[in-house]
Amino acid sequence: MKALQLFGDRDTRLVEVAEPAAPGPGELRLRMRAVALNHIDVWGWRGMAFAKRNLPLTVGAEAVGEVVAIGEGVEGWRVGQLAVPYGAQTCGVCRACREGRDNLCENVAGVKGFHLDGFAQEIVNQQARLCVKVPEGIAVEDAACAGITFSTVEHMLFDNARLEPGETILVQAAGSGIGTVAVRMAKAMGCTVIATAGSDEKCERVRALGADHVVNYTNDRFESVARKVTKKRGVDVVFEHVGATTWAGSLLSLRMGGRLVTCGSTSGVSAETNLMMLFQRQLRIIGSFGAAMRNIGDGLGKMAGGLRPVIDSTVPLEGFAGALARLEERRVFGKIVVML
Repeated sequence: MKALQLFGDRDTRLVEVAEPAAPGPGELRLRMRAVALNHIDVWGWRGMAFAKRNLPLTVGAEAVGEVVAIGEGVEGWRVGQLAVPYGAQTCGVCRACREGRDNLCENVAGVKGFHLDGFAQEIVNQQARLCVKVPEGIAVEDAACAGITFSTVEHMLFDNARLEPGETILVQAAGSGIGTVAVRMAKAMGCTVIATAGSDEKCERVRALGADHVVNYTNDRFESVARKVTKKRGVDVVFEHVGATTWAGSLLSLRMGGRLVTCGSTSGVSAETNLMMLFQRQLRIIGSFGAAMRNIGDGLGKMAGGLRPVIDSTVPLEGFAGALARLEERRVFGKIVVML
């Protein structure tokens, strides 16, 4: 079968590998249908010194597949169903796993497509406990965005930031995969959305998604706009994933007691923080990584209700590296989905 593997920095190759054996007890055999791209794919592709892994490595962290065989002891699944596989190999037995906090697993083996073989191959055996059913009527390319994109936003906005209807939220880099979803989710619950993007074209597209106020962060100070829109009060929540270049402005945009939730650092991992402002204004900074299994289900439920991801483009497996280059250069609006 075909698999897309990483052999070295920026060196991906489409190769022939042996198909896995028949699914074992507790496993589903998935015919992979699509893989959605994320920045973790870019990091792995261009080389990360801290990543402990063996190459070659099959890439792809976020995906959807079709059940083609069912292992012994698996109940509640049928051949032909679409399944979203969880992107990390968790233990399933530690306290965090038992409590449904999968992304805090104490014995996690790694992230698929980054530390461990991922989903960019024709056939994958996956433990059924790490699969989520896709509701009928959801397109393959949309379902491919549930495992990381929708679930990450669900976890950030509702588990961590505790966003409430009627609040004001600042969404950074709103033209990204998670940014576009955050805008749509926040608007769907009646929030006022201030959004940033890096070009006038992206600003117009973000506005078309429903954002109430849009700022081109290359030309204007988004924190000034946030203070003006809120009559100097500040926003209730900042959805942050850019990192160093927006960090100080994001904190300045918050109201007294406001919440900043962050899941990324694409512009740099270190940023200065005004500690006096932090404690005097009683701000809350919340780190968020990945999501729990239930967040995937919640995201798929919203897709079934009509809230869909923004798809920038679909490409064949052979176009994976070129699509990563576009993502790295931020020449993307929404999600790139690789079709298998």
